[in-house]
Amino acid sequence: MLKGKQKRFLRAMGNEMVPILQVGKSGITESVVTQTNETIEARELIKGRVLQNCLEEPKAVAAVLAEQTGSELVQVIGRNFLLYRPSKDKPMIELPK
Repeated sequence: MLKGKQKRFLRAMGNEMVPILQVGKSGITESVVTQTNETIEARELIKGRVLQNCLEEPKAVAAVLAEQTGSELVQVIGRNFLLYRPSKDKPMIELPK
């Protein structure tokens, strides 16, 4: 569980990021979960977007995706969301205490 200061730190990092993960009309499929796992292992912090044609709410999509990938949901703004999970092999992001 992330603390407030840690979430603030990650939100500041995510502010400059471009969404690299997109959830479309099909919603959360197995391929989306696999892609998210691979990307989050490589980058630790990823920004995603729920497209307009997705029938589900962005908060629900982000929460389910975070649960299925074992990551932390940092933030949801509009249709964008941030997910964080420290890398098992090479942690790059040093969170404040």
